Amino acid sequence: MPVIQGRAFVRVDKRCALGNVTGCTRRPKRIVQLKTALPEQTGVLAAIGRTPLVRLERFLPQVPINVFAKLEYMNPGGSVKDRPALQMIQDAMSAGMLRRGHLVIESSSGNMAIGLAQACIYFGLRLICVVDPKATRQNLRILRAYGATIDLVAKPDPSTGDFLSARLDRVRELVAVNPGAFWPNQYANKANSQAHHRTMAEIVDASKGRVDYLFCSASTCGTVRGCAEYVRSNGLDTRIYAVDAVGSVIFGGARGKRLIPGHGSGICPPLFELWMAHRSIRVSDLECVTGCRRLLQHEAILAGGSSGAVAIALEKVCHEIESGSTCVLIFPDRGDRYLDTVYRDQWVRRNLGSIPTSTRCDDTYGVPKIAAASF
Repeated sequence: MPVIQGRAFVRVDKRCALGNVTGCTRRPKRIVQLKTALPEQTGVLAAIGRTPLVRLERFLPQVPINVFAKLEYMNPGGSVKDRPALQMIQDAMSAGMLRRGHLVIESSSGNMAIGLAQACIYFGLRLICVVDPKATRQNLRILRAYGATIDLVAKPDPSTGDFLSARLDRVRELVAVNPGAFWPNQYANKANSQAHHRTMAEIVDASKGRVDYLFCSASTCGTVRGCAEYVRSNGLDTRIYAVDAVGSVIFGGARGKRLIPGHGSGICPPLFELWMAHRSIRVSDLECVTGCRRLLQHEAILAGGSSGAVAIALEKVCHEIESGSTCVLIFPDRGDRYLDTVYRDQWVRRNLGSIPTSTRCDDTYGVPKIAAASF
């Protein structure tokens, strides 16, 4: 099934894999030219990027490795998607494809939509965001506050059972009936990955050049690809571990139900290439919840769903990592958009089953229960 990127068509129905999993064989033709800087920005958009890299001392205290987190939720729109959203809009404007008053249409589970909504309202553009029932109520409220139009796809694709394919079909329909509309197509747009050349450059600079392992979640594969391009082009020894969801097909897994947005995909994105990651690690929705709650309890980080997945992925392989190694985790977004899901015991029990006692939260406020103290 083709996907429009601008006015070109790109195939998205290829199977993907890594290592010993049968799938894609696409390989890089050349070393890419790195994009580590955007044109100078003004206003709130100038705050995108340069997010902090902080040491995590309590998450895996018994493991002799150095763990750092890149807090992408410190971007003004609240997630790592601020970077590619701005890059795609800026590139389209520079190419004359977008002007004030023009319409942007995109499919997103939340964070990319918010990043685009932020850029669109700043540049005077209109936005239609195609979402599915997994989009959180908080994200939908934020989008409406930015002035975006919400287009909800209520039923999955009948042939695949996946919502992403249905959302992409809906985007094509909307583009067809809105002449001149621009579809950034985050799943195939190279500007998505190019935005993360700068992300990796910031990590390397903050870590003084030593990054032995990089853990980042995969969905469109923009973050993984962009960081991998930077590593490859600079001859770094960093090993990149891509974190995928159980039920995602990106790395050749069986398609299955996924409830927590932000990582994993029902298609293999065109941005995927076989060489990008040294290894992929799958994390279930329940493991994702556990990771988020442990980050809150031990590091005081109210992390979003995919951030919890990245943390658990490190825990799964930490005993295979050489002592003294430096591991960097990219935390894509924050947890206040997941208070009704990841941090709500009732939702977790209903959808994922029982939860570990040590990570139970108060159903009313979505924060860890703390024993009452006597004074």
